[in-house]
Amino acid sequence: MKIFRVAFCGTPDFSVPTLEILSHHPHVDLLKVISMPDRPAGRGMELKSPEVIEFSKANKLTYFQTENINRETDMMKELRTLELDFIVVLAFAQFLGEELLNMPKYGCFNIHTSILPKYRGAAPIQSALLNGDTETGVSIQKMVKKMDAGDLVHFHTLSIAPTETGGQLYTRLKFQAAIAMNDFIGKLLANEVTYTAQDDAKVSFAPTLKKDDGKLLFAEKSVNEILNCIRALDPWPGTFCFLNGKRLKVIAADRYHAKIPPGRALNDLGSLVVGCLDGSLRLREVQLEGKKACSDRDLLNGIKTEITLT
Repeated sequence: MKIFRVAFCGTPDFSVPTLEILSHHPHVDLLKVISMPDRPAGRGMELKSPEVIEFSKANKLTYFQTENINRETDMMKELRTLELDFIVVLAFAQFLGEELLNMPKYGCFNIHTSILPKYRGAAPIQSALLNGDTETGVSIQKMVKKMDAGDLVHFHTLSIAPTETGGQLYTRLKFQAAIAMNDFIGKLLANEVTYTAQDDAKVSFAPTLKKDDGKLLFAEKSVNEILNCIRALDPWPGTFCFLNGKRLKVIAADRYHAKIPPGRALNDLGSLVVGCLDGSLRLREVQLEGKKACSDRDLLNGIKTEITLT
């Protein structure tokens, strides 16, 4: 029976279902798990292992933690002795150097949460929602030195629900990634893997998100663009504006019937309404800095002055 000798590189909870598939697959001998170092976390800032390492400990997998695998001379020597068939990379947060890319028999394979070459980069899930896409998916590409540019060896698509949030899509794709890896192993076993070059003319990018990306620009964006931003950036980094100078987190919003100038806000019978380029929105659920999340009605009950949103 064919058994593939495999190493896995990954870090957050998103990587765990794929790691679990590999660790239990009858045709895989998972020889090494590689992840990032422990980090301070929580109110006490105590060291916490990445979720991939927690899973490895619980399942007695051999693991190694490093800031940069390419600089770990002894580990690189050990990996060469393992005579790996392939390395799987998913949300590792490190680039693999040329020596590592060329080490396994079949190469290194990265799982990416878009249909490449669309949305190369760090935030493909949020980018799909920000742009109002109705479809996304999972790609597996044979890694090269250029980011997310390798030949495709497997992909499958899935539909995006109209109100789906970044967190919801993240969870679905987390398990779709594991399914994709299982399918790819099946292709390897059947000797049915094909290598398809990406079309450079169709490349787009999904850069790393920053906290400030959640600032809602009501006066400059359409209703759809604002709604897409709210759902795409839920749960992180979240969306916000400023109400009378105080930061206001916007958790949920709906289309509204009022006609008001873009960027203007009003209290419409207990509804917090703001104008966009082509219509208006009700900010249905919000959280003022230093306060608990609440409905717009409850927020407005405590405000006796004129409302200004910026």
